[in-house]
Amino acid sequence: MAERIDGTTDMAATDMAATDIAATDIATLETAAAGPDGGALRQEATALLRALVGHDAAEFHDGQFEAVEALVSGGRRALVVQRTGWGKSAVYFVASLLLRRRGAGPTLIVSPLLALMRDQVAAAERAGVRAAAINSANQLEWGQIQEQLAANTVDVLLVSPERLNNPRFRDEQLPQLVSSSGLLVIDEAHCISDWGHDFRPDYRRIRDLIGQLPDRVPVLATTATANSRVVHDIEEQLGVRSTGEHDGGVLTIRGPLARASLRLGVLRLASPRARLGWLLTHLNDLPGSGIIYALTVSAAEDTARLLREAGHEVAAYTGRTDPAEREQAEAALKENRVKALVATSALGMGFDKPDLGFVVHLGAPSSPVAYYQQVGRAGRGTPNADVLLLPGTEDRDIWEYFATASMPNEGTATAVLRELAAPGTVLSTAALETLVNLKRSPLELLLKVLSVDGAVRKVSGGWEGTGQPWAYDAERYGRIAQARVAEQNAMLDYENTSGCRMEFLASALDDPAAAPCGRCDNCAGSWYSDSIAAEATESAGAALQRAGVELEPRAMWPSGMDKLGVPVKGKIPPAEANGSGRALARLTDLGWGGQLREVFGTDAPDREVPAGMLKACVQVLAQWGWAQRPVAIVNVPSRSRPLLVQSLARGLSDIGQLPYLGELAVPHGGPRSGPGGNSAFRLADVWDQFHVPDGGEAWLAQNRGPVLLVDDLADSRWTLTVAGRALRLAGAEAVLPFVLALKG
Repeated sequence: MAERIDGTTDMAATDMAATDIAATDIATLETAAAGPDGGALRQEATALLRALVGHDAAEFHDGQFEAVEALVSGGRRALVVQRTGWGKSAVYFVASLLLRRRGAGPTLIVSPLLALMRDQVAAAERAGVRAAAINSANQLEWGQIQEQLAANTVDVLLVSPERLNNPRFRDEQLPQLVSSSGLLVIDEAHCISDWGHDFRPDYRRIRDLIGQLPDRVPVLATTATANSRVVHDIEEQLGVRSTGEHDGGVLTIRGPLARASLRLGVLRLASPRARLGWLLTHLNDLPGSGIIYALTVSAAEDTARLLREAGHEVAAYTGRTDPAEREQAEAALKENRVKALVATSALGMGFDKPDLGFVVHLGAPSSPVAYYQQVGRAGRGTPNADVLLLPGTEDRDIWEYFATASMPNEGTATAVLRELAAPGTVLSTAALETLVNLKRSPLELLLKVLSVDGAVRKVSGGWEGTGQPWAYDAERYGRIAQARVAEQNAMLDYENTSGCRMEFLASALDDPAAAPCGRCDNCAGSWYSDSIAAEATESAGAALQRAGVELEPRAMWPSGMDKLGVPVKGKIPPAEANGSGRALARLTDLGWGGQLREVFGTDAPDREVPAGMLKACVQVLAQWGWAQRPVAIVNVPSRSRPLLVQSLARGLSDIGQLPYLGELAVPHGGPRSGPGGNSAFRLADVWDQFHVPDGGEAWLAQNRGPVLLVDDLADSRWTLTVAGRALRLAGAEAVLPFVLALKG
C-alpha cells in the first residue's frame, strides 16, 4: 500500500494489507540518493532551493530532498505530512523546476484558498518560477494565462478545486492540462478526505483527476493536519491509476508535527465579559502581532469593534469581509501595521506570516485537529510564540449548529434528483430553490456532493442529471457524524487535560513522535496572567450590553414564485415594502446572544419577555433615529411563543405610550410550516396568511404614520415582509420591523 518515512513503523498502516511495504527510514533513501545520479540531482536541487529561499547556505530538511527525488527521478506518487512552515511548498517548486528542465510540462497545483494562491505565486516568482493562478478573483486574466500555457511559458498553474467543476474549464481546458502536466500537486490534501477537519466536496474530484493522468506523471499531496485515518484515505486516492487499478507505491513522508516554538495554554473564564476583559487587559502583553479567532462572524466583528474603541489597532476578517478588504487586512498583519486580525476560520489555510507572534481563541474550534491547524499559523519563523485558548460555555451549541448545516439530507437529495431526472432538463441553483425547500448554501453543497458522486453534472446554464444510479449512503454519513462528535469530545478533553497540551495535539494527529513539550501551562506552569483590569471589565460589559442590530428589509422577490402559486417577481414595490428594522441582537452575539439562545432553546418554555431584555429593547428603540415616531404597535402571531411575543409588544406599547392594535389575524390558519427552508418556499408558506386586526384599517386611515411590527425571531425575513405588506396595503404609511433575535 504505502511506504512510510517517519523513523518508525506505522502499525496502523501494516494492518491495512498484507502487501504493505515495510517502513523505510530517511537514511536509507539518502544513501540511495547519494549515487552518481542522486548526487548530481541533489546538487542541482540544492541550488534551486537556495534561489527559492534567498540563502546561499540553505540545505534541505530531512525528507524534503527525498520527496523531490521520488517525484523527479522516480515519477512516484507521494504524500508529505509535515507541520506548517516545514517547507512543503519548497518541495513542489524545486521539483517543478527540475521536471521542467527535463522537458516536462507545467505543474498543476490544486490550492484551496485565494490567500494561499497569492502567497504561492509570490514565492514562486522570487525563485524564478513562472507561476499563474486561475480563480474567481482574476477572471480578466484567464485569457492571457491560456495564451501563456499555449506558449509553454508557465511553469506552475494554481487552480481552486471548485474550478475543476467549471463546465468550460473542465471540458475545454482541463483535458489538455492533464495530458501535458509534468506534476500534479494537491495542497492541503486533508480536504480530500471525509475525515479531514476541513473536508470539501470539490476535492473529491481529484481522485478522478488522478485516474486520468498518464502513469508517468508524478503526484504530490501535502498537508500539515492529517491523522492516520486521513493519511490512509489520501494514500488510497493517490494510488488510483489510469487503468483503474490501485498502485501500492505511494511514498508517505511523515515528520513530527509538534512545533517547539509554541507555548500553549488554556484559561477558563466565567463569561464572555471576562474573556473580552482579559483581552482588553493583556492584548498588548502578547508578543508581536497575531490572530484572535472567534467562532462566529458577529463575535469577530463585535470583538474587533470593542478593541478598536479601546485604542487597539485591529481589523475584522470574516466570510462577510469584502475580498479586497481581506487582502488589505492580510497585508496589514504581515507588515505589522495591526496588532491583530480578529478572524473566523475564513483566515486559515494558506495565510503565511513566519513571525506571527500569537494566536488567541475566543471559543474553541470543534476538534483538536482544526485547532492545531489554526494555531500552526504562529511561530513558524520565530523561536517563541504564545497560543492561548479562552473556551466558552456556548462553544458546543455553536459546534452543533455548524455540524447540522453541513450534512446532506436524503430527502432533499432525492428531491433534487427527481427535479433533474427528465432528459434535457437543466436547472440553475436559483430555479432549484423554487422546487426543493433548501437554502442556497446547503443546496449548493448538496449539488457538489451529488456531482462528485456522479449523479448530477454542472453544465452551461445550471445542473443536469446524469441518469447514473445514486443511493444515499446513510452508513457513511452516520460514521462521519459519530466522528464529529468524537472530535468535539476530544476538544473538551484538550481543554481539561492535566498532561502536556502539545503532546495531546500531536497524539490527536497520530504523530508517533508525540512527547511532552516542557513549555505549555501544564508542563511549565501558567505563563499568562489571569488578572483583569476593572476598567476592562466595565468596558467589556458595556460593549456586551450594547443592543441593536440593523434588520435590512427584503428588496426583491425570489425568482420563479409563479411555480409555487405566488404572483410576484422582481423588485418589491416601495408601497408594499418594509422600512429598515432593528433586532435586539443576533443569536450568535457574544453579549445578548447568550440570553437569547436560552430564550429560544429547544426545550425553553414560552414565558414573558424578561424585564432586563425588555429594557434593552426600549434602549434600541430610543436610539433608532427614525424620521417619524411610530403611531402604533402590531405583533406577528406566534404558535410556539405567543406569550413572549405578546408581552414584548404590550411592554413596548406601555413604556412607549404607543397604541397596541393587537396581533395580525390569520384567517386561513397561518403558515403551514415552521421556520427554515429556502426563500421561495418560505415566502409561499406565509403568502397572504396575515391580515390586519379587526378595525385596523379604519384606525390606520385616521392615524397616519409608521407602524412598529413586532416578532420574536427573524431568519429568512419573509414572515416580516408579508406581514408588513399586509399592513401597508391596509393603509400604514410605513412599517418598521422589530424582533428580539436575528438568526445568523
